[in-house]
Amino acid sequence: MDRAVSQPTEQFPRARRGAVLLYRLWQRLRTSQELLILLLLLALGTFFSLQSDNFLSSDNLLNLVRSFAWIAIVAFGECLVIIIGGIDLSVGAVMALAGIVSGVCLQAGLPVPLAVLGGLLSGGLIGCINGLMIGRVGLPPFIVTLGTMGVARGIALGITGGNPIRDLPAAFRVLGQGSILIGGVELPLVVIWMLTLAVVVGFVLSRTVLGRYIYTLGSNEQVLRIADVNTVQLKILVYTLSGLLTAFGGILLTARLGVAAPTAAVGYELDVIAAAVIGGVSLFGGEGSVLGVILGAAMMQTTRNGLFLLGFPSYWQVLAIGLMILIVVLLDAWRRRRVNGDQ
Repeated sequence: MDRAVSQPTEQFPRARRGAVLLYRLWQRLRTSQELLILLLLLALGTFFSLQSDNFLSSDNLLNLVRSFAWIAIVAFGECLVIIIGGIDLSVGAVMALAGIVSGVCLQAGLPVPLAVLGGLLSGGLIGCINGLMIGRVGLPPFIVTLGTMGVARGIALGITGGNPIRDLPAAFRVLGQGSILIGGVELPLVVIWMLTLAVVVGFVLSRTVLGRYIYTLGSNEQVLRIADVNTVQLKILVYTLSGLLTAFGGILLTARLGVAAPTAAVGYELDVIAAAVIGGVSLFGGEGSVLGVILGAAMMQTTRNGLFLLGFPSYWQVLAIGLMILIVVLLDAWRRRRVNGDQ
């Protein structure tokens, strides 16, 4: 008799603890887009692995990781810009320009480090111009970066006459094509670059005064002005950093392809902005993380890769990414309403 009574009383606390855990998970999902994207990414990977035998092959996974690594690097810069309430549409053109500048430097006989530095400076210059026009002159980010997109692409085409730069040295190509064996696992160099920059940018955003200023600029710029923080210089700095990160992503892409093409990275604006937004960087400003950007880039490229393996044409992939952006933006707006409603 005692045993029969004790079983329900033992099961009740277990059921209660399970309900509490589920409730806490639900609360976490409501407030953390990173966790939601991680769960969706795992579900997506499981679906594609069941539908295609090639999805989990080592070659496909390596190509998948490489393909989203430089997108994530560029999206780190876009993340900073969106957090402060801006947007940068020039990233694709800046990627191409940085690759062309590096290629021209290599053709002129400069060593690889100086060629890479030249590409980085070209991206930083475009970013600085964006910041000056937006921060000091007060022009809308959409218009400014749309204009510099044309300027950067025009310079890349003008320098080369529209022709690609071929025969890049092996010491340069290894930046995008090389791999390192770590614990018996072949890890592409581009992934090492991505993880290194993720740690640096993540540290700046979460552990420094500059990071707090960046978040505050996007959520309440007036607070910084009252605190006598120069918001103009802050915007210039953020856009310059975005230009440098974008240029580095373009250099890695050029090294991966082995050709510096003035038409490279056309349409990458959508991919980069999608990676940031899907990863939880709010278009309303003041919210976002480096981890979310990596997950967003991984989810976007996983979707594209999986649809390709299943035989879907490229235009259906574009449709899928567009729908994904709309869904995530709607989820972000819903989550904000629920959180503000609870407060």
